[in-house]
Amino acid sequence: MNCKIFKQCGSCDYLHLAYEEQLKKKREYCVQLVKKAKLSQVKVTDTIGAKDPYHYRNKVIVGFNQRNEAGFYEENSHKIIPYTTCLLHDEESDAIIQKIASLLRKYKIQIYNEDRRKGFLRHVLIRRGIKTNQTMVVLVTTSSVFPGSKNFVKELTSQFKSIKTIVMNINTRKTSIVLGNDEKILFGKGYIEDELCGLKFKISPKSFYQINRDQCEVLYHKALSLLNLKGDETVIDTYCGIGTIGMVASKKAKQVIGVELNKDAVKDAIYNAKMNNIKNIRFINEDATAFMVELAKEKIVIDAVIMDPPRSGTTPAFINAVKALQPKQVVYISCDPSTQVRDLALFKEVGYKFDTMIPVDMFPMTEHVECVVLMSKVK
Repeated sequence: MNCKIFKQCGSCDYLHLAYEEQLKKKREYCVQLVKKAKLSQVKVTDTIGAKDPYHYRNKVIVGFNQRNEAGFYEENSHKIIPYTTCLLHDEESDAIIQKIASLLRKYKIQIYNEDRRKGFLRHVLIRRGIKTNQTMVVLVTTSSVFPGSKNFVKELTSQFKSIKTIVMNINTRKTSIVLGNDEKILFGKGYIEDELCGLKFKISPKSFYQINRDQCEVLYHKALSLLNLKGDETVIDTYCGIGTIGMVASKKAKQVIGVELNKDAVKDAIYNAKMNNIKNIRFINEDATAFMVELAKEKIVIDAVIMDPPRSGTTPAFINAVKALQPKQVVYISCDPSTQVRDLALFKEVGYKFDTMIPVDMFPMTEHVECVVLMSKVK
């Protein structure tokens, strides 16, 4: 497949390669990281590829130029590169974005100008529940006043029945951060739902939810199969987001404690547990490292830890807390193998062994890869 702007937008580093070649490159990248870190005991498996490497993104953020054309920022700049369709986006998302662009022109809605700091619309965020076919539209604006919003919403929702909610997110800050703190619901409930691993999940504008739903199921099943829970364990799910993997793990554990710093994600996680009638899981709104350090001080007994930190990885304090708690198993999911390998070396120093790294291709056509490693306490 071809894309006219991929060299400008900079997202699809591997679009020019056959998919099998992409998978090999991602595995080789991990092999080199392991080798450089002198973790000679680690075998890197073949990368687990996607059944369909296209149109997998369930979250899309676009900007607009002064001609009201939707597009992406050119790599290392703030120039908008117009587009109509993207090979990575869910196709419904692109159709909705193009309709929004036409409505912007029809209703003469002013696009925000970063240099002059004037204008109304900054970005549009689309989130999709792929399994449920539910769509959320988030209009990021500089004001809570939207003249003509009723007609705008009516036209958009009448054409796209998948749209279940439209939210205005008000961002008045002088920043490149997309979302602001205040929200106003224009249509629907302010959230959508999706299904993952047989469970339902509420997704709000700010909630973390894996970009590639189908590969996320592959990743979670692989990670939990490595843990091999028997049903009597206490599991800590750190960096838990809206509770996805912890809730899946709860089916096979005695109890699960989810820890997440993002308060909006924690609210969704609590809702998700109730919606799925899961009673052996609870969620705590706290920094993962601080929580683990406190657990270590209290000498709480835990059996397993699931960790899926941000790209920066975890902290030495977190790893030392794991050392003090001595869970039998730790499963480490990472979206950046370079920081994961750095952390694995520290886990090795505090008494954890591991021998296999499994790359999972969550992001086809890009250079990014997700990896999962099971670590076991040395007896």
